[in-house]
Amino acid sequence: MKVNLPETPVLTAVGLPPPDLVALQASAKKACALLKVMAHADRLVLLCRLAQGEFCVSALEVDLGIRQPTLSQQLGVLRQEGLVDTRREGKHVYYRLISADAAAVMQVLHSRLCGVVTPGSC
Repeated sequence: MKVNLPETPVLTAVGLPPPDLVALQASAKKACALLKVMAHADRLVLLCRLAQGEFCVSALEVDLGIRQPTLSQQLGVLRQEGLVDTRREGKHVYYRLISADAAAVMQVLHSRLCGVVTPGSC
């Protein structure tokens, strides 16, 4: 005897509906691109500091102990990839974090690896 059960939506192992595969793949590519840019110790330290606010290059150099040529190179990568932006004031160039996705990743990294979460700090 066959029992007729009411139709229920298909659920995954964690109890969620199956994802739209195309959207999931697009999101995965976007996440990989972001993580690839962030996968460098100097860039992570820079992003951590810039999550606290806007800083000029000379302050970043002193605060983080990253030599100017390396600092400029890594800030250039972050700027080219759209994670940070600049403004010029006289002779000084100021950098600030503009990527909400990078800020969110930094907050998670801070909470998991650095201790208590304090918004905007690492």
